Amino acid sequence: MRDTHLLRLRTLPLLGLLAALFLPLGAGLAPSAAAAPAATPVRVMPLGDSITGSPGCWRAVLWNRLVQAGHKDIDFVGTLPEQGCGVEHDGDNEGHGGELVTNVADQDLLPARLAATRPDIVVMHFGTNDVWSSISPDRILAAYTELVTQMRASNPDMRILVAQLIPMNPGSCAACAQRVVDFNARIPGWASATSTSRSPVAVVDQWTGFDTATDTYDGVHPNAAGDEKIAARWFPALAALLESGVPGGPGDPGDGDLTCTASFRAVSAWQGGYQAEVTVRNTSAVPIEGWRVTVEPADGARVSQVWNGTLTTAADGTATVADAGWNGALAPGASAAFGLIATTPATSTTPAATVDCAVTASS
Repeated sequence: MRDTHLLRLRTLPLLGLLAALFLPLGAGLAPSAAAAPAATPVRVMPLGDSITGSPGCWRAVLWNRLVQAGHKDIDFVGTLPEQGCGVEHDGDNEGHGGELVTNVADQDLLPARLAATRPDIVVMHFGTNDVWSSISPDRILAAYTELVTQMRASNPDMRILVAQLIPMNPGSCAACAQRVVDFNARIPGWASATSTSRSPVAVVDQWTGFDTATDTYDGVHPNAAGDEKIAARWFPALAALLESGVPGGPGDPGDGDLTCTASFRAVSAWQGGYQAEVTVRNTSAVPIEGWRVTVEPADGARVSQVWNGTLTTAADGTATVADAGWNGALAPGASAAFGLIATTPATSTTPAATVDCAVTASS
């Protein structure tokens, strides 16, 4: 979100500005007058196609309703900018006109967009173009599942609101209206199976009460009346998430769980040993100060040497590798790696190991 959406620069009168320039350094900066640190805003990604982003003016209506209701520590995020709705709002979004959700999943387009924007909540109305293209509900829902998996890889605490699509009745697609009905009927069951306590998926009914004759300008895209209806349906679901608190966001008592993952990759092998690399990734929504990886080699192998880490080996061969200090601090989504050499018995097969990561204080 561009800062200009929330902040306004106050213009000092000329005399006041000149007086400020001649104040002694530090004057007027008593500790009691220091501003409190600003709360970290909750980052909300509107995700979808042209109904969300071209121009997707329901986002402007929703944004202003949230702000008027007191939800001011929010940041709509996306790699696309505001596209003009005549109303001041935070216009960043991820609504790409013409996109199919199945293409986004098949082409692996979402991870880079998530990495660039780091949302806490995703508000998704996606699949209209797929339904129009007569893609099966099974395939569309498989794409939904892939996107949710990618969202959780970006943020394990992701909150996800998924819409039952608004009705569609374009003149060039007589079958589209029923296809939307058929697809929407499948969404609640999919959401129930996909939702977890840590990363809940909630369904928002955008279909009921929406009339393509009065709420769209072409049988597909919402007009001003449609924008109002869409925003009205999103508002209570999104407001409830904001009020309950998002890990790492305003209202949350802490920074959420500090988590990391580790992955093992064999680099080379020879008779009696192998070289491998372990990659550590910060999966928290906030930076971490340090990490520790437990390595349990398979087939009786033992870790004998590491670099870019500090090795401790237990009697049973389990190795613990702590960060080397300089590579312990990781931003959200950032990674570090360490290498290792393991010795293996003659009967050992393909190099393998079970690795597990834990967050620690700085080394």
